[in-house]
Amino acid sequence: MPVARMLVDAGRGALIGTVEIIPGVSGGTVALIVGVYETLIDSAGHLARGTAYTVADVARGRGLARARREYGAVRWSVVLPVGVGMITAVLVASAVLAPLIEAEPVASRALFAGLILASLVVPIRMVGGRWRAREYGVAALGVVVGFALTSLPQVDPLEPPLPVVALAAAFAVCALVVPGVSGSFILLAVGMYAPTLAAVNERDLVYLGVFILGAMLGLGLFVSVLQWLLTHRRRIMLATMTGLMIGSLRALWPWQDGGNVEAPGPDLVPVLMLVALGAGAVGGVLLIESAILRRAGRRLAAGAAGGSPTAPDGRDTPRED
Repeated sequence: MPVARMLVDAGRGALIGTVEIIPGVSGGTVALIVGVYETLIDSAGHLARGTAYTVADVARGRGLARARREYGAVRWSVVLPVGVGMITAVLVASAVLAPLIEAEPVASRALFAGLILASLVVPIRMVGGRWRAREYGVAALGVVVGFALTSLPQVDPLEPPLPVVALAAAFAVCALVVPGVSGSFILLAVGMYAPTLAAVNERDLVYLGVFILGAMLGLGLFVSVLQWLLTHRRRIMLATMTGLMIGSLRALWPWQDGGNVEAPGPDLVPVLMLVALGAGAVGGVLLIESAILRRAGRRLAAGAAGGSPTAPDGRDTPRED
């Protein structure tokens, strides 16, 4: 494996890992932009199935033949350096973000709200075409469900029960499947964001082990289902996600006391500026993504005309999902 390519892939992973801990900025979107989205999702599916076959077939005395086939289909040459870059970036960025969130909760929520508001463009755009009554209906239902879920009493921010940690991780990891949906935002909405950052910074191996186990279960149980829904029920799925994201914005209302929303305070103007800053940051990412997708489309058209539709480096060619 060329060292230069490993370093490039590690850099791609670092970008994905950094944005994954920022609520509202989707690691899936960045993976799409840097050209490794399909490779990572496909490899995650093979890895999850390989793990399931390992457990099931060994218990039944059937050997590891099926598991080896799945593991062999994983693009390790890309997955490993990307994974190293992601983990390194998560450790560094968590150490920076955690104290800021604790010291400035109102400002943090305002910034994150701006990130979420701008990222709504992604699932809305991905639905494609004119929305029909059915899409508006499921989106409205998603708004109600998202608002209701984020209105529930949050878990103890200091010591959440380990089963809740695993369940939150299982759902959060599924956000990687859909560009535009933030796994960190899911954790934030259910009150698990701050304790997860703290566990990373404090190297809480029990918490992190349960979180990783929940994430692996989520990949094994949900990713294939989500991929099927995005293929066969795409518009409904994306409209539902749009509604859930809108409804879950309740968790990011800047002025809160113990989870209860309050009227805007005297810091209204700076808070609005932070909302605009967050929206502008995501807007910049989306503009870069659009430019890359247009360029990739032109390259695909030129390649098709010349008989070679593959990207020059053999990696994923970014495309509009």
